[in-house]
Amino acid sequence: MNPVSTLIPELADLVQHKAPLSQRGKKTRHLLMILPAGLDWHDAAEHAAAEAALKRRNKGDDKKADELAKSALSLELPGGCLSVWLRLDGEKSLFDWHTRLRQALKPLLDEQAAEIEIAVHGDAAFRARAAAAAVYVAWLNSAQLPCWKGGKPPVALKRIALHGVAGLKLDRERALAEGHSLCRTLTVLPPNLLTPATYRERIRDLAGATGCKLDEYDIKRLKKLKAGAFLAVARGSGHQDAAIMRLSYRGQAKAGKTIALVGKGICFDTGGHNLKPARYMNNMHDDMNGSAVALGILLAATRLKLPVNLDVWLAIAENHLSPEAYTQNEVVTALNGTTIEIVHTDAEGRMVLADTLTLAAREKPAAIIDFATLTGSMAVALGERMSGVISNRDDFAARAVAAGQACGDRVVAFPMPDDYDEALDSSVADVKQCTLDGEADHILAARFLQRFVADTPWLHVDLSASRCKGGLGAVASDITGFGVALGLSMLEARD
Repeated sequence: MNPVSTLIPELADLVQHKAPLSQRGKKTRHLLMILPAGLDWHDAAEHAAAEAALKRRNKGDDKKADELAKSALSLELPGGCLSVWLRLDGEKSLFDWHTRLRQALKPLLDEQAAEIEIAVHGDAAFRARAAAAAVYVAWLNSAQLPCWKGGKPPVALKRIALHGVAGLKLDRERALAEGHSLCRTLTVLPPNLLTPATYRERIRDLAGATGCKLDEYDIKRLKKLKAGAFLAVARGSGHQDAAIMRLSYRGQAKAGKTIALVGKGICFDTGGHNLKPARYMNNMHDDMNGSAVALGILLAATRLKLPVNLDVWLAIAENHLSPEAYTQNEVVTALNGTTIEIVHTDAEGRMVLADTLTLAAREKPAAIIDFATLTGSMAVALGERMSGVISNRDDFAARAVAAGQACGDRVVAFPMPDDYDEALDSSVADVKQCTLDGEADHILAARFLQRFVADTPWLHVDLSASRCKGGLGAVASDITGFGVALGLSMLEARD
């Protein structure tokens, strides 16, 4: 068995039929009908039933026949077929399309269908775009995430039949869905099943399955390197299983500039001595999501054989409370020699990232992108429906915003002016870890981290949208996998 198969749910087979669906098959039980915006029904099979249902819903007002552009219509057709009808506006964003498709597919997937048929209508360009988006959303939301509830396991979607297109190459959509599913599978694992030790085992399996080179910086090695910022956090766990992991993928025949992806991998965050209250400690097994995002991007890149060189650096640890755990007012020395005054032990993410970013920067990559569920202030600023980016290069941040708009992972760029450093001035060390005020902590965290990237072009992604109740965009699960599509899009659009 492929060792990574337990981490990546198997996706449904795809069959494409060039002819439009003008007549529903007798065995069709779950059907999604997609039409372009407007009033034309494009001879869709049994559109008269949908039109009549809309008239009933709108009390006979024909002027509301475009109601499908606002919300999907679920309709039971003769023979026990559940159909869902919707229109997609070509002027709307991909995020809007993904959201509408996720909502439309939900009643079909909720019935645990083994097969779903998707019929697209309109001109050729619309059909191709709609088909690709619909299949991607179906793959994402039919992937079975780990679950420990009793009873029979849910039926997996085995087949997707497309009508109205043929010959579409959806390798990218499949690779992205696999990377996305890997990210969400890892993130949903409970902390007793995803400890630093078991996480490292899974990363080894993934490296073997993808052909990536693996290098592990364990506690002993990090002590020799004097990685004091990372080790301060790792001290709180008696297991001594924390490590910085490096996976290397070489997609270019010739040696070239490497892109470094860095991920925060805190498998559980208690807050340390500055203990979180129960409300905020709940779901803190998600605090490794940044590392899962980086691994999801890596998997998609290897599946697509992208012509790019990648180094993926993962800071794997736990932030626990123990007699050995680091405390407020300590002064520790980071790997690059910077001395840090500890102000709050729950700001552990920037500590483990500091030394990980230093290791990444020492390899002189063309750029560094880090992913982290780093600050509560970013969630306060944006909520859970978007994430924030901060960069030491304005054009890098602008490219991230454009990529996010294009792929559906919406991000907002924040500045980090030099004068914010005044808040991090320390009388006993080179820099304070953070402040106790909490004001603009997402900017202060970025100002802290930029000390460890040298002059490397660097983008920091603060994943405030890593969890969104009820789903987000294409994804129906609370764990969104936000950042995988963004990262892949940025790799594809690299200079």
